[in-house]
Amino acid sequence: MRLDRILQAAADIPRVTLVSASISVALLGASFAPATADTHQRNIITGYAYDPANEVDVELVLAVDISQSMDTEEQEVQRAGYVAALTSPEFLEAVKYGPIGRVAIAYMEWGGVDEHFMVADWTVIQDEQTAEGFAAQIAEAPLRQVQRTSIASALAKSVSLVKTNQYTGLRQVIDISGDGPNNQGGSVTKVRDQLIAAGVTINGLPLMMKSSSNTWQAMLNLDHYYEDCVIGGPGSFAIPVKSKEGFADAIRMKLVMEIAGLTFEKPLVRTVADRQPIRCNVFD
Repeated sequence: MRLDRILQAAADIPRVTLVSASISVALLGASFAPATADTHQRNIITGYAYDPANEVDVELVLAVDISQSMDTEEQEVQRAGYVAALTSPEFLEAVKYGPIGRVAIAYMEWGGVDEHFMVADWTVIQDEQTAEGFAAQIAEAPLRQVQRTSIASALAKSVSLVKTNQYTGLRQVIDISGDGPNNQGGSVTKVRDQLIAAGVTINGLPLMMKSSSNTWQAMLNLDHYYEDCVIGGPGSFAIPVKSKEGFADAIRMKLVMEIAGLTFEKPLVRTVADRQPIRCNVFD
């Protein structure tokens, strides 16, 4: 499947609305450049010798919310969505047609400060077999539920995972999901800005499946919160999930876009200028 067909497949996925600062074709231009001096220095500092076999198109952390507000059914839907997306033909085609043809992915669950659980550690995915092996680790892991929601702590842990692994990616991306604002661990915007300065892109998956019954979530406009306070970096975007039925579709679309660096000819953009900015520190 050519890249334009992958783009069409992503665009055809229903029930998804993009909230985007801008989505760029990250596979074009500078993304085809060889590993930079900075990435070589990173390998030296962390004790890894440079190895061409460890070059990947993307280093991707899937940071998944398991705070108490996520009930068992929602966690099961969330897990199933990631498993389906990681083994989907669209995702595998996006991986195959990257410049290198493989990606490194880690799956971490998070809650409050320092509550981070590695469900599936760094794995190189390059074909159906490696994708299924990684997805199986996610599917078979026991469910957990923890207190509080520290997006700041989850982002800090995620960037640590990126900066200390043995891989050299053309792009480094953190994909964070959550059903509420940061309410522990300090300023989320401060951590976000530090990650952006380190060259990491943060994409979001705001979960709004309870917005009709959860007054504070409906008032907050969680998708706006993620746009203003959480995501950032080149090509960053967020895809809100407003129904359990749409969860798997949203994740699949998101992963395809992250891996292939896709863009829309006419992006679906909501700019901050069209509304009042969110007060990012209101729950910090």
